[in-house]
Amino acid sequence: MSVIGFIGSVFSPWYAWSGRGDPTNHCCINVATYGKGGRFAMTDRGTTALRRSPDQFTVGPSSMTWKDDHLVIDINEISSLPLISRMRGKITVTPSAITQTELPLTPDGAHVWRPFAPIARIYVDLEANGWQFDGHGYFDSNFGTRPLESDFKTWTWARYPTATGATCFYDAVRHDGTTLETAIGFTPDGAARHVKAPAPTPFKRTLWALRRDTRADPHTTPRQIKSMLDAPFYSRSVVETQLDGQTVQGVHEALDLNRYANPLLKPMLAVRVPRRAKWTF
Repeated sequence: MSVIGFIGSVFSPWYAWSGRGDPTNHCCINVATYGKGGRFAMTDRGTTALRRSPDQFTVGPSSMTWKDDHLVIDINEISSLPLISRMRGKITVTPSAITQTELPLTPDGAHVWRPFAPIARIYVDLEANGWQFDGHGYFDSNFGTRPLESDFKTWTWARYPTATGATCFYDAVRHDGTTLETAIGFTPDGAARHVKAPAPTPFKRTLWALRRDTRADPHTTPRQIKSMLDAPFYSRSVVETQLDGQTVQGVHEALDLNRYANPLLKPMLAVRVPRRAKWTF
């Protein structure tokens, strides 16, 4: 499953149509569960729904709260089509350590990736049959002062648990013709270092024919194990690849910002991303 908190909801058509002048008026906590009975909630909410403090981030009925050494996410959302129903419960993310790492994604620092906890445990307790489990967890943030499609053509990101911790890959093609090619290895104590990475290797396109690649040892081909989210401009999936002779499985994302910039996509997104401008606590 995945949970993303937005101030200035990057993929909200309502935020794009507004001119992106007030990010606080387009916030949300996006929740997606995958597998049998999986659902998706991404409600674009107005300024009155947003509350922030040093330890808590609240958007309408849902919140993220830092308590001691763990993050508690309380969910109370309504999923969008095709399975309209309530998504309610609690998720706890416990990092093995907090890193001190930040990665500028553009030379001027207009976009920054902050991997707070690349290695964590996640405990899920949702009010639905079969949605109580624990496993690998991950916690990061992205910050930006310009629309993604203004600076990037495409990007891919992946996080693979390894025998010694986790490895993250961030690869992007910018509009100015430059590229970002970053591989960072993380250890359970929060240490981070750049690591040598094998070449990007293409693998099967998505149902929307979105091109994908990830790092893989020579003479090996990555493969999708599970589709998580498949949109015309975005893919999230569980991918298996081989790194330094080790077979690993992790979450992979691919994003085509040229496709996302197409205005014809925005009405399609509005079906999955409803707007609720008013909220009273």
